[in-house]
Amino acid sequence: MSVRPAEFGSHGLNAGALRADARRESLGLLGLCSPGLALVGIIIVLPIGWLFWLSLFDESGQLSGANYARFVEQASYIRTFITTFEVAFLVTGLCGLIGYPLAYMLSQLPRRAASICLIFVVLPFWTSVLVRTYAWLVILQRKGLVNTWLIDLGLISQPLPLAHNFAGVIIGMTHIMLPFLVLPLYASMKTIDADYLRAAMNLGAPPTATFWQVFFPLSLPGLAAGVVIVFILCLGFFVTPALMGGGKVIMWAMRMEQTTSLYSNWGAGSALGVVLLAVTLGLLGLFRWLLGARAANVWGAR
Repeated sequence: MSVRPAEFGSHGLNAGALRADARRESLGLLGLCSPGLALVGIIIVLPIGWLFWLSLFDESGQLSGANYARFVEQASYIRTFITTFEVAFLVTGLCGLIGYPLAYMLSQLPRRAASICLIFVVLPFWTSVLVRTYAWLVILQRKGLVNTWLIDLGLISQPLPLAHNFAGVIIGMTHIMLPFLVLPLYASMKTIDADYLRAAMNLGAPPTATFWQVFFPLSLPGLAAGVVIVFILCLGFFVTPALMGGGKVIMWAMRMEQTTSLYSNWGAGSALGVVLLAVTLGLLGLFRWLLGARAANVWGAR
C-alpha cells in the first residue's frame, strides 16, 4: 500500500520531465527553422502584405475601396477574370489528358528506355519560353508550317486561324506546361508497387478493373501535384498569352502589366493581384477538400 503513492509520484515526475523535454525539443526545432521562416516572411509574406496595403489607396493616395469597386463597375475586369480562369482550366485539362497516358507509358517502359524518353520531356526546359512561343508562331501562323502542309495536301483551301487567337494561346501554353504535369506524375507512378497489380489480377480482376481500381487511385497524389502546379503557373502566365493571343486574349497578368506600366496605377494593379491570390487560394482549398474526400471514399470502400 505504501508503494503506490511513490509510484504515482514517480509517474508524475516522469510525465513532467517528458513534457519539459518536448517543449525544449520544440523550441530547438523552432530555432533551427527560424532562418527559413524569416526568409519566407521577407520574400513572400512582406510583399503580399505590401501588395494588399497598396490596393487600399486610390490614384490620389487616399484610403479607398475604389480599386476593388472596379471589379463590379467595369465589365472588362470581369471578362479578363473569366478568360484567365478559362485558359487555366482548359490548359490544365489538356495537360492531364495528354500527360497521364504519356506518364503511364513512361512508367511501364524499362528503366533505360524510360530515361531516354524522359530526356525529350525535359528537353523543352533547355529552351527559353520566349523562343518556344515564337516557334509556335512560326508553325501556326497563316503561312506557317501547318497551314502550308494542309494546303499542299489539299485538305483545306484557306489557312486555318491557329495563331493570334484563343486557340493559339491554348496550344502554346499546353506545350509549355505539359512537362510540369508529366514529371511529378511519372515519379508518383514509379513508386506504385507492381505486387498490388499482380494481386488484383490473381484475384480475378481484368486489366481494366485493375487499372481503375488499383493503379489510378494510387497515382492520384502525383496527378494532383501536377494539376496544382500547372494551374497556378497558368494563372500568372504572361509571355505566351501576350504573343500567341495577338492582343485579343487578355489575362490578368497582362492586365496588371498594363495597369502599372501604362497607367502607373499601382493601387489598381495591386488589387488585381490580391483578388487573384484570394480566388486561387480558395480554389486550392476546395481542390484539397475534394481530393481528401475522394481518397477517404476510395480507401474507406476497401
